[in-house]
Amino acid sequence: MNNFMKKNIRIIIADDHAVVRKGLVQIIDETSGVELIYQASDGNEVLEKLPSLDVDVLLLDINMPGQTGWEVMQKVYNDHPDIKVVILSVSSEENYAKQFYQAGAAGYLTKDSAPEQLVEAIRKVAYGGIYISQNFAEKMVVSLLRPSDKALHENLSPRELQIFCMIGAGRTLTEMAKELEQGVGTVGTYRSRILAKTTLKNNAQITNYAFKNNLVQ
Repeated sequence: MNNFMKKNIRIIIADDHAVVRKGLVQIIDETSGVELIYQASDGNEVLEKLPSLDVDVLLLDINMPGQTGWEVMQKVYNDHPDIKVVILSVSSEENYAKQFYQAGAAGYLTKDSAPEQLVEAIRKVAYGGIYISQNFAEKMVVSLLRPSDKALHENLSPRELQIFCMIGAGRTLTEMAKELEQGVGTVGTYRSRILAKTTLKNNAQITNYAFKNNLVQ
C-alpha cells in the first residue's frame, strides 16, 4: 500500500437496540475512510470479540444488559489502550460526560446528535484527539468561571447514577435487577449507597430530583 494512503478507521458498535445499531451502520456505510468491522448487542460480546479484532474506535452505549458501558470502557482502557472509546447515551452531556472523560473516554455523544457530529468524533479520536461538543465545552467553561456546589447526582459512580435514573423512571428493584443482570440484593445495596451519598430519603425524592434535573423524561 502507498505509504501516503491512510487506512480506513475500523469501528465496532456496541448497543443493545437494533434500531440504533442500524442507524449507526448507515452513517458509517455512507462515510469514506471508515469501516465497520463488528456490531455487538451487549458488553460481554464486545469484550469476547476485541482480542481477535483490529479495532481503532469503539462506539459504546452506556446502558446495556450485563456489563454496562462504564464497566466495558474501563476494561477496554486497561486491556486495549490503543482503542479509542466514544460513549453514546440518551442522557445529556452534563449528566454523565465529565465522569466518562475523567475515566478515559475519548468522546461522548448523545444519541440525537447529528450524523456529522458522529463522523467528526470518530475521525478526531481515531487520530489521537478528544472529541468534546461545542455545547458541552461552553458549559464546562461556564462552570469553571462560575463555580458552584456540585449537584447531588455528581457524587455518584456511573453505575449508581444509572440505577438512580432507573429509580427516577419508576423501575422496581426486581425490574432493575433483571435488566442489569444483577441480584435484587445487589441492586438494593446500590440504592442504599445512593440514598446515603445524596441524603435523599426515599424513591419519591429520587424521582422528584431526577425530573427536576432532567435526568429522566
